[in-house]
Parts: sequence; structure tokens; C-alpha cells
Amino acid sequence: MSQVPAPEPGAPPAPIADYGLLGDTRTAALVSSTGAIDWMCVPRFDGASLFGRLVGGPEAGTYRIGPAGPAEVVERRYRQHTATLRTTWVVGDRRLTLTEGMVAEVVGRLLPSTLLVRRLTAEGGPIEAVVDFDPRLGPGHRAPRVRHRRSLLVCEWGAVAVSLACAPGSTLVPGQPTRVTVSPDRPLTLVLATAHREPLIEVEPDAAWELLCADEAHWRTWIAEVDPELPFRDAVTRSLLTLRLLTYSPSQAPVAAPTSSLPEQLGGGRNWDYRYVWPRDASIGVAAFLGVGKPDQARGFLAWLLRASRLQRPRLPALFTLNGLRVPAERQLDGWTGYAGSTPVRIGNDAANQHQLDGYGWVVDAVWVYVQAGHRLDAETWRAVRGFADVVIRRWREPDAGIWELRQSSHQVHSKLMGWLALDRALGIAKTHPLSGRQQRRWQAARQAIAVDVRTNGFDPERSSYVRNYGSAELDAALLVLPLLGIEDAGSPRVAGTIDAIRTELGAGGPLLYRYPPGHDGLPGSEGAFLPCSFWLVQALASTGRRAEAVELFQALLDRASPLGLYAEEMDPVTGAHLGNYPQTLTHATLVQAALAIRSAPSG
Repeated sequence: MSQVPAPEPGAPPAPIADYGLLGDTRTAALVSSTGAIDWMCVPRFDGASLFGRLVGGPEAGTYRIGPAGPAEVVERRYRQHTATLRTTWVVGDRRLTLTEGMVAEVVGRLLPSTLLVRRLTAEGGPIEAVVDFDPRLGPGHRAPRVRHRRSLLVCEWGAVAVSLACAPGSTLVPGQPTRVTVSPDRPLTLVLATAHREPLIEVEPDAAWELLCADEAHWRTWIAEVDPELPFRDAVTRSLLTLRLLTYSPSQAPVAAPTSSLPEQLGGGRNWDYRYVWPRDASIGVAAFLGVGKPDQARGFLAWLLRASRLQRPRLPALFTLNGLRVPAERQLDGWTGYAGSTPVRIGNDAANQHQLDGYGWVVDAVWVYVQAGHRLDAETWRAVRGFADVVIRRWREPDAGIWELRQSSHQVHSKLMGWLALDRALGIAKTHPLSGRQQRRWQAARQAIAVDVRTNGFDPERSSYVRNYGSAELDAALLVLPLLGIEDAGSPRVAGTIDAIRTELGAGGPLLYRYPPGHDGLPGSEGAFLPCSFWLVQALASTGRRAEAVELFQALLDRASPLGLYAEEMDPVTGAHLGNYPQTLTHATLVQAALAIRSAPSG
């Protein structure tokens, strides 16, 4: 065993798409093909970063295990239908494999809430590997207080503690890369456990490995319940697993992404903290889970939403923390270098203060889908839905920030359409749930008023297309949900015209779309194509009888996935690089819904 030099501080970061996701439904880690975990927060998704090199530079910490010298990645994939990742390198005439994952099933057992298991195995002879364990907590990159407890390396920062166990035993020192020899008959297993305001529980490496293997069986059973005839099933099940990993199990609230400040433009300032819960994005995910026969996720989210919104109902905030509390104010982190120099790095999110009318439509629509699947709402949930519908009646005439969270409000056509949807779906739920005649008439009148207003002020007859804002000629790719709503017949010329206009005017090459004309949002810099919009286009084509086009487009989008089947929020149309926070819940949810639309579309 010997010390080896640390990686060059100025080395460029790995591409965003190079990272794999490890998760346990409480927090997540992003690991590159070099074996470096460059992002992980404790004790949960929105906690302090433990390894933050991805956006904080070398001083923010990393945890790498892999070949000590030159090596080539020859295979990298998840074990089928699991969250366990395998990376194999060729080192000379030998092979070194890293198998790693996090244990999700810890409830009811004496286990740490986070248990990260990593095992190196060698083929063809002994191989020199390196372990670089350098945890740095939070915005200040704080080094830990270090002690050894029997065979454990323990790192402490007040209420947070992290342990690292190694078998065979090795003396590891945080921040000092260390060489180890991995032999074919002697794999190296490392186990990281965390604790927050609780005792630090030790798990022996061999026992932790068995727990990870048992977890794989759980995931395979969960995936086996998905329709085997579902189109593009492998891509869909990988997205479902990703969505499940990004759902915070203690509250059943899904985060928009596990990362903060991955840029929408390399070197630019469009860097936001997505480690919170957007009811809109969560509702799209709920509909995806319901579409594949997973009602438990929908039930859990609705229960969480009731708790989260109880103090502000009937108003629906744009986003919450994982526990349903107010999101911290947005602030910039001093000294954080940003991904590829993209600064500032932000935590917190000021979009929490915005009025976003469209959120009411997405949420009520998800509840309607839940009811359509044969489930009945309890009295409190139905009361909350009625309250959301009443807010729409009061506020639909106001400008809002909309789905794209613009810093200046306007009369956005998509928002008005989603307000219409909230009332329409609430009226649909009322067919099987109690509602007074007076309230029903109020909803019906408002629904009709919105329809007339949008058709009058939000439609461009020259292009036969709905537009982005009242009085504007610009388009908005969010309008691709139009054929799914019911305000217009799916076969109407207005729907077809809107789809074709968006595809032509917002096309970014191949299957990619901009969400609106680039740069037309009041923020400096530019951004990439917005991936969920492309999956909405697939859905729109399938829903309007253009199944063959939908299938072709869907396949082209699958070809743009990361090597591990993951998607960020955006993509550079020129280079194909993934941009923005990653992996993105909204992208994966819209992928699932697009596949479901293809399944439902008539052949031909």
C-alpha cells in the first residue's frame, strides 16, 4: 500500500452524461466512469454536500475508487432492472470491476439511513487500485474531525458523522489517495454509512454487500409488475427506477433533480437549485406511475401534498422542501468554481415566491387520473381539490410566472389552458364525489370563460397556432400538451397547427426543441434544447393519430440518452451534451408518458 498523487486540480470535469446515479430514496450520489463520486448530499437530497467536486471544485470533496494507473472503460451498465451500477476497466491484460449501489430498504432494521456499498473485483491477476476518500461538508468545504473506531474510519462535523469500513482492512486517511492491491480471490469492499443527530451504526462490509444484493431482488420484483408488452420497456423501466430513486421515501415527495447549479449553458449563469419538490413535476410523475399500474406512488404523493399545503391552502406554492416546508431563499456560494466554470453556484430557489397558475392544472389532473383508475378521494383530499379549483376561478385573469418560472409575469396561454384543465378535471371528479350545485355552476361558467378568452386572445389565425402570450407572436413548446387536455378536439386544425408550428419554429435539430425562442426570457445568456418538450411532442403526435412519427421521434430521443439511459433537463443541440440538473425528474416522467401514449395510439 502506498500514497499516490491526487488528480490534477485543473483537470476538466467529466461530461454531465458520464455520471451514473446511485440512490436509496433518501439521498443520491453521482459517480463518473473514473469511479469518482463527485456529488452527494447528507442526510438527504437537499442537505449539505459531502462530496461536491462536481460544482465546487477539488476543495469540495470527492470519493474515488478505481484503477491506479491508465485504464480503459470497456463496460458500464446497471445490473438489469436494479439500481446497482457496474463499471469494468481493462488494465493491461487484466480487468477491474467496480460494483456499487445504495441500500434502499432500511425501514424496520437497525441500519444507517444511508449505506453506500462499493466493491472492486479483479480478473486475470492482481491489479493496483486507488482509494481517494476526501469528504468536505457544506458550503465551507469543512474538513472533518477524524478518529478510528476499531476498523472504522469515522469523520465528524457536529451533528453529522460518516464512517468508512474497508475489507480487507486498510488504513485510509481522508484527503490522501491510497494504493491498494485487488486480487481475483480477494475483492475490496468499502462501506460508507452516515448519521445525522443519531448513533452511527456499523455494518460489516460482507453484511453490507449481502444487503445490497437483497435490495436488487426488491427492485427486480418492483419492475416485474410493469406490463411486459409496454413499448420501449427497457427505457421506461430505467426511467421508472430513476423516478423512484428520486422520491424521498420518508415523505413520498419527489425532488426535481438531486443536483444544484449544473448549468443550462456551459460557462453561463443559468444555474439553479433543483433539490426541492415542484408539485407540477411531481404530478406528471404521478400520472406516469399510474399509467404503469403503480398507484402506491400516487397515493403517497397526494398524502404528502395534503400535509405540505395545509398551512397555505387553498393557495398552492410553486415548490416545497422535502418535508413540505418553505424553500430557503436563493443565495450564491462564494468560492465555488461551478461546473466547467459556470457560476454562480446557488442553493435555495426564489421561484417559491411566484404565482404559477399552471401548477393547479397539473395537480388536479393527477388527482383526476387517480380517480379514473378506480380510487376514491377521502374528504380532506377532495376539499383541497375544490379549494384549488376555487383559486383558479379567482386568479385565472391575472398574469403569472408560468411553467418556465419567468422573472416577469405575463398572460401566458399555457397557464390559462392549465387553469381550464383544473376546472375541467375537478368537474370530472365531482361526478363521483359530492359537490354543491352552486359550486358546480361556478366552475362550469369559469371553465367556459377561460376557453373563450384563450381562443380569442391566445390564438394566431394566420399560423393556425396558439401562441406563448396574449398579444405575442412567439410560440411555447409547453403548448404541445394541448391535444391531451380536451379544450380542443385532438383532431382539430388548431391542434394540428399548433403542433406543426412548434415543431418548425422551435426545432433545434433532429428530435430537439427549444421551449421558447432562445434568449426570450429576460435572463442573460442562452440555454439548450429542453428535453421534456421533445417527449411532449412524441405524446402529441401519438395522441393525434401520427403514431409512426411518434415512434421515430421517440427512438431518436432514446439515442440521445446518456450511456446509462439517464437524461438531464436540457441538451446542447450542436454537441449533444446534456445540460442542466441531472438526472431530471420531469424528463424521465415525460419519457414514460410518451411511451404510454404510443401504446394507446392506433397502429398505422
